[in-house]
Amino acid sequence: MALPTITWISMAIAIAALPGVASIALVKSLRSEERKLNLLKKQDAVDSYSPRTLAELREWIQANPNDTYAPVARQRYNECVETLREVDEPYYDWSPEEIDQLDRLD
Repeated sequence: MALPTITWISMAIAIAALPGVASIALVKSLRSEERKLNLLKKQDAVDSYSPRTLAELREWIQANPNDTYAPVARQRYNECVETLREVDEPYYDWSPEEIDQLDRLD
């Protein structure tokens, strides 16, 4: 049973597009990691969470203070806050005002 023409065209497009898309994603990822590595070499530290992720982590800690993972989450949160205060150039898009507003969780 022969495949319809549209199937062959779809397979050819997928075969042609997949390596291109994968290459673009790989190059973007490697550039991002290279930037992070350069910051790490220059500053000996790099922030581990984006503003949105750190805000979500804080919300989770406040909503689940008695969870078994809360102490670890609190420690990670506080480490990120301290790192943001120490580094000259954050990896993620943090403004100085956002960093100044962060408080440690105890």
